[in-house]
Amino acid sequence: MTRLYLVRHGRASAGWDVDPDPGLDDLGERQARDVAERLAPMGPLSIVSSPLRRCRETSMPLAQRWSMTPVIQPAVAEIPSPEGYTMQTRVEWLRRAMQGNWADLGDAYTGFRDGVVTALRSAAADTVVFSHFIAINAAIGAAVGDDRLVIRSLDNCSVTVMDVTADGLVLVEGGHEADTLIR
Repeated sequence: MTRLYLVRHGRASAGWDVDPDPGLDDLGERQARDVAERLAPMGPLSIVSSPLRRCRETSMPLAQRWSMTPVIQPAVAEIPSPEGYTMQTRVEWLRRAMQGNWADLGDAYTGFRDGVVTALRSAAADTVVFSHFIAINAAIGAAVGDDRLVIRSLDNCSVTVMDVTADGLVLVEGGHEADTLIR
């Protein structure tokens, strides 16, 4: 059995309507250091990160403590926008989408969800995965058999613990929840 620690990135320096790939703000950097402090005694473990800057920056304090370089895994990146959407309209689309189910979004998005789950299930060793709100919720949904996009309102730098078994993903511990959904 493989254990996964799914970490939602720290607070970003900008919203999606301002910057498609923001880094962390000052609070996000503190959150990254705090989650590194929390996870450091468990390792070193493998580290995987979304290619987006906020995840890479969140992974760095832990990677430095363990003298490692995170493996960049595009499959655990942010949910893609529909064709033709701008940064301004993405937030509106995502807010609507987050109220529904994966099936409502169609094959491209169930494919995204399935890609997240496949990437996580392929972990061969205990791993810390730095990812995003929707991607982690996709994994939670697969573990508990729930098709909703949002199952838990995961806080920045929350840690969701899952086991990879022969039968799939098993939710061990849900990450800390926040008051806000989008940032």
